Amino acid sequence: MENFASLRDFAAILAHLMDQEADQGFDSSALDDRAFGRLALALFRLQVQSNDCYRRLVEYLEKSNPKTPAFPTSQKANWRQIPCVPTLAFKEFDISSLPKSQRSFVFQSSGTAGQDRSRHFHFQGSLALYEKSLARWFFHHFQTGNPETERLFILTPPPIETPNSSLVHMLETVRNRQGFPEAVFYGRLIAGGGWGLDASRLLKDLCEACRRNCPAALLGTAFNFVQLLDALGASRQTLTLPLGSRLLETGGYKGRTRELAKTALYRELEACLGIPSGRMISEYGMSELSSQAYDGRLDAEDSCLCGRRVPPLNPARLFRFPPWARCQVIVPETGQEADEGETGLIRVFDLANVWSVMAVQTEDLGRRLSGGVELLGRSTNAEARGCSLMPET
Repeated sequence: MENFASLRDFAAILAHLMDQEADQGFDSSALDDRAFGRLALALFRLQVQSNDCYRRLVEYLEKSNPKTPAFPTSQKANWRQIPCVPTLAFKEFDISSLPKSQRSFVFQSSGTAGQDRSRHFHFQGSLALYEKSLARWFFHHFQTGNPETERLFILTPPPIETPNSSLVHMLETVRNRQGFPEAVFYGRLIAGGGWGLDASRLLKDLCEACRRNCPAALLGTAFNFVQLLDALGASRQTLTLPLGSRLLETGGYKGRTRELAKTALYRELEACLGIPSGRMISEYGMSELSSQAYDGRLDAEDSCLCGRRVPPLNPARLFRFPPWARCQVIVPETGQEADEGETGLIRVFDLANVWSVMAVQTEDLGRRLSGGVELLGRSTNAEARGCSLMPET
């Protein structure tokens, strides 16, 4: 098993491995199953030592199950044995290895009005690793074009209005790293803490992109896009965005607008914007994690080469995490890993969660299939969670 002197040492090695994976086209040669397992167990040991809340959970599990130790210490230990923290616990406890004096930033789950919100604490070092993780995997799946010939449209509120949103921080990172200084955030906060859309300005700028024949890259949540569709309907408009245009949505409605199944949402967007459904992908992430999953991959120019109607590059719409994370589906009644094709709760083991906790159990349902995980929505009685709430397909 690997040994690291500190969480900082671990983060430095992981950042190097992320770069290796990106340089090698994410073939998992740097982070295969064996390497991932060694690193996961090493990070687990560091987090038990440094994260008081997590250590208490592990000790409790040790006492309640003396015949099945929660602390995988043997040479034959498997990362799948690492105890997971449920997302609900992030609402009640400060699950962090950072001293309070170093917690300079916090991501909070969006939720709905009146809900307690999960907290994921950060400092400069953890934010840097978070941004490397998201940028490396994002640009592998959603390549942006030349800022001089392409327009980036971000449908969420800007960071200044939503400083604790991991999604908004992610989109601001994308904007900055790809050199789109003129990209506009078209969202705004509305009464009750919800997110609205400056639809009139967005429609005006989309029409201008059409006039100038500039491909458009649209990034937003599912309810952002429903609001855009409603605005198009109210104005009795349809647009045919230029070839090369594409779209990324993050799921989630928050009860703020009408809901659409994903297939229906994509069908309406294709009809009203002229973007083929094969040029639309979805992102799955949450404030408690530092890595995201995507259900497809889009190049900046592939629609120009293949014509307007492009088939999905991932027809099954299966989500995949980067090599430094693993997704597991477990049977709620037993806690055992579900068979392929069997529905269960999703667990994510995210090595980029260095100063928090690597192993997180969500309230999302899914099933493991060959090539990825299919998301099936929230478990029964689970709270709606904004951007991580996936509409049914």
